[in-house]
Amino acid sequence: MPTRNTTDVIVVGAGVVGAACAHYAARVGLSVTVVDRGSVAGGTTGAGEGNLLVSDKEPGPELELAQIATALWRELAERLPPQIEYEGKGGLVVASDEPGMRALRDFAARQEKAGVTTREVPADRLHDLEPHLAPGLAGGIHYPQDAQVMPAHAAARLLRAERERIRLRLGEEVTALLTDSSGRVRGVRTSAGEIHAPYVVNAAGTWGGAIAELAGVRLPVMPRRGFVLVTEPLPRVVRHKVYAADYVSDVASGSAALQTSAVVEGTPAGPVLIGASRERVGFDRTLSTEVLRRLALGATALFPALGAVRVIRTYLGFRPYLPDHLPAIGPDPRAPGLLHACGHEGAGVGLAPVTGRIVAACLTGAQPPLDIHPFRPERFAERAG
Repeated sequence: MPTRNTTDVIVVGAGVVGAACAHYAARVGLSVTVVDRGSVAGGTTGAGEGNLLVSDKEPGPELELAQIATALWRELAERLPPQIEYEGKGGLVVASDEPGMRALRDFAARQEKAGVTTREVPADRLHDLEPHLAPGLAGGIHYPQDAQVMPAHAAARLLRAERERIRLRLGEEVTALLTDSSGRVRGVRTSAGEIHAPYVVNAAGTWGGAIAELAGVRLPVMPRRGFVLVTEPLPRVVRHKVYAADYVSDVASGSAALQTSAVVEGTPAGPVLIGASRERVGFDRTLSTEVLRRLALGATALFPALGAVRVIRTYLGFRPYLPDHLPAIGPDPRAPGLLHACGHEGAGVGLAPVTGRIVAACLTGAQPPLDIHPFRPERFAERAG
């Protein structure tokens, strides 16, 4: 007879959110098994830019998550250097005309009331922050709390830091959730066998809805595709994360249609990353030359010098989108023993540590770091009813 595999908690998904859930669960003394059908950071995390943002979030529950996560990432950067490549470079949101600047100013004022640090930058001072910006912009808002990590390295480091309590099972697909006679989740069945645990955490990202279905519950996670252009290595042409004002409205939009807005940022290694696009086309991985054209035009409109720079590659990923733009975090009362940690859309890297802290608190009966009612997984079933 094969040895029965048991652990305190199973985390399904080895992206940065799953890694953070495993990391913080291990830090409170739990044994954790992380299962993924691919590799560490092999899904959405590996296709991310590593943004840790408060600048794009309306006051409300997601901003509260981001503010806690910002502090946790700084703590992780001190505890786990240098592998996560944390860079507290700040963000700069720019407006092309005065109406756009008024909108940015109003948005920043609301954020400041919620505790975000902002600084208005008049048009004649933009080049103090970004010398290569295009002329003629109306001004911008500087967000010093915005930062960046290398997401794949961060996920791997979070797992490795607690390797005595974390076991990885990669290349194994979860095919079923195990339950007892009362319907309580008791583990998972994978392509390699069974793993038993009193708790299972669904951190499967864009595939979180499929894991929920295995438990007989609905979680309407949908993929939202995005492309990124990567330039050849350059001197530090772009100092901050710089994006156009319409990026904020694109993030908040529920439209399935293609949306693009200029987002440009440098990296410690030299390449400049250029985004951002959003569209709901299922898991279609077809290269879209129209999207790439729009991204290139948007980037060169902000930084004309990039017009003479080579793009050496492009990549795409699928953001795990939920209809109300809030993640699902915490226990699912419809399937006792199942917790969710998915649906973060494009903010999964930024919100990973606070998500991990919440999950660890729920697993141990501790107090979460904030009110998690807005993120309850069953909220969509409540609305449908």
